[in-house]
Parts: sequence; structure tokens; C-alpha cells
Amino acid sequence: MTTLKIGTRGSKLATTQAGHMRDALIANGYDAELTIITTPGDVNMAPVERIGVGVFTQALREAMEAGECDIAVHSFKDLPTAADERFHLVVPVREDSRDALIARDGLTLAELPEGARVGTSAPRRISQLRALRPDLDIQPLRGNIDTRMGKVTDGELDAVVLAYAGLSRVGQADRATEVFEKDLVYPAPAQGALAIECRAEDERALAAITTLLDSDALTCATAERTVLNRLEAGCTAPVASWTELGEDGTITLHAGVFAVDGSTQLTSSESGTDPVALGQALADRLLAEGAAGIIEG
Repeated sequence: MTTLKIGTRGSKLATTQAGHMRDALIANGYDAELTIITTPGDVNMAPVERIGVGVFTQALREAMEAGECDIAVHSFKDLPTAADERFHLVVPVREDSRDALIARDGLTLAELPEGARVGTSAPRRISQLRALRPDLDIQPLRGNIDTRMGKVTDGELDAVVLAYAGLSRVGQADRATEVFEKDLVYPAPAQGALAIECRAEDERALAAITTLLDSDALTCATAERTVLNRLEAGCTAPVASWTELGEDGTITLHAGVFAVDGSTQLTSSESGTDPVALGQALADRLLAEGAAGIIEG
């Protein structure tokens, strides 16, 4: 039986989450191994919003199309929102979508001293932190999880904000000194969700990744990303969304757009059963209330 090659970035987080998918495929009867693919985002330490949307995912897709790997594992929030017909995509069971604070001395956001230095480069996080704590000194932040948290350990920063899912996946959830409730700090669309892709015509790989599908996770992530797509905002824009899924299948979708200086926040929510229609309707409401002007700054 041919071994399926799983393309992944080489970071600890990327190889860990891809390793979980490899193990799941093996448990489901498919031989699989990791193949490391270097992406421009791994060698360019400029802020992601300057490098470009899809910087971490395009190289994986190109490697998959070229046959260097059969399957690619992405953080779903890093993918461009437009569907790529060359590939079939599934979402496995999702991790916690919240953001987390990793601060010195076990401090929470409210306990950080005035003027504390907090690291994050995501406009979505910057805007919400500034709204909650206008006094904070927000510093740019790139690098892997250990590098980012190391800036707190070595005293360069008082705190950093990371996705709680990433901490959980690498076994460091206990490093979080505060996990923000979603209605306090809105998470990125599809945060905590992985996207597993294969070539659309590759029947064996398609059958393999279908065994990983969690339909609820796909439904919720689709609703969240539809908001982003309808707003014509990239994955680095100050746009956030999150979902609650009822036992009857009803999706409650929450979304917000934020001025990077923290001065303006526009949030709304809507419920329905069709994730795409729901995301479009909520985005249209935000647009009608002035979202485009806030996104453009």
C-alpha cells in the first residue's frame, strides 16, 4: 500500500498538529508520513499582513499540486477565503477557538500594570486589546510558540496573546494565565480548526481524509469564514467571528469588525441553519452598519 505523504510546515505547532492527523489516518487504516514543506512565511519575519494572505498555505498547495505530497494540513484561519477547486477540504474535530494571554507572574489582562508591553501582530487582537486597555504598549510579534512565549520569560515583554488551540496542541495550555471568553475578545474566523486538503481527483487521499471529517466543525468554520469572505477582508484584517451550535442544529453566529486604534467596535449576531446563508446575512448587516469603513481604517 502506498504511503500517503502529509505536507506540513516545519514548526513545532505545524508538525504536531499534522502528526495528530497522521496518527488518526494510520488508526483508520491508511499508511501516512509527514513531509516538511518550507513556506515564505517561515523565512520572512515581516508581519503577516505585509507578506500577504495565504503566505503559509500557498507553498503547501503548490507542493500538493506538484505531487510532492498527497495531503496538506493547514490552520484553517490562514487559508484564503475563496474556495480552490483543485482541492477537496475537510475539517476534523476542532480545538478551543479562544485567545489566551501568557503573562509574567501569572497576571491577567486586568492585572497588567499601566503601559505593560504586550506582544501581538494581529490587527484583530491589537484593536480589541486597545479597546480594553488603551494604555498598553502593543509590540509586534512573530515566530513560533516557544519564541513568542520566550519574550515573556526573558523579560522583553510583559505578556503575549496566542491562540489557545496552539498551546493545547503542543501540550502547553497551562502556560496561559488567562483564556479570554469569546464575547470579550472575539476570535479569528475558524480559529482552532484545521483544514485537511487533498487533490480533488485523488480518490485514495480523498477517501482517507474523509475519515477525519467532523461535520459540526466544518459547519461552524464555514459560517465564520463566510463572514470574512463577504466582507472581502483577508485573514489578517480586524474581523472576528465565532459560533455556537445548538442541539437542534441551529447555528448562532457572532461577528465583529474593529478599528485598529481601538476607537470603534461593530458587533452583531444572527441565527440560522445554513452556514453560508447565515454568514452572508450577518456580513451584509455589518456592511449596512458601516463595516467597510472600519476595516479600511
